Amino acid sequence: MKKYLIAPYALWMVLMAVLPATAWAYAVRGVATAILLSFTLPSLKLPWCGFKGALYGLLVGVGVFFVWVAPEMFLGLSSAAQTERATPSPYDPAVCTWALTIAKIAASAFVISIAEELFFRVWLVDFAGFWWMVVLFAVEHGERWHVGALAGIAYGLIAKRFGIYSAIIAHATTNLILGLWVVCCDRWEFW
Repeated sequence: MKKYLIAPYALWMVLMAVLPATAWAYAVRGVATAILLSFTLPSLKLPWCGFKGALYGLLVGVGVFFVWVAPEMFLGLSSAAQTERATPSPYDPAVCTWALTIAKIAASAFVISIAEELFFRVWLVDFAGFWWMVVLFAVEHGERWHVGALAGIAYGLIAKRFGIYSAIIAHATTNLILGLWVVCCDRWEFW
């Protein structure tokens, strides 16, 4: 069972390393990982989180979204990513097609969020412990490590309390709102 927790995330990371940083490559990663998840997730037989767990997952997801954008939006802090606004994003429909932009939102919300949750909140917590999971989740998010750490804590706590599906709902909610916000507010530097 343990290998099934690692496989989708490992596939995503391998494809990220070998494919270029383009919109079509993100779509390929999303489709390939989704196919693997379609076999992996049902075989795990993980218990559903219930209505309360799903509701808390939605609330935590919305909260993490606000934490993710707060430094720039509400506190007036700038990040190195903001200085990259002059470079067009490969996901901006002005640069690629709307289909690839929508594929980025869908893969971010419904594919990588599941793969990361299975890897970080189930496998890595069992293998290395809660705080190592938080540290590695923070490192994975690069210059936004501080909000990555807070997200890792939030998703980890909700997974511990309500189960992994609650954390998946939270992570998917965050990524979906973030993707829609990026497109609607023209904040491509967050991708």
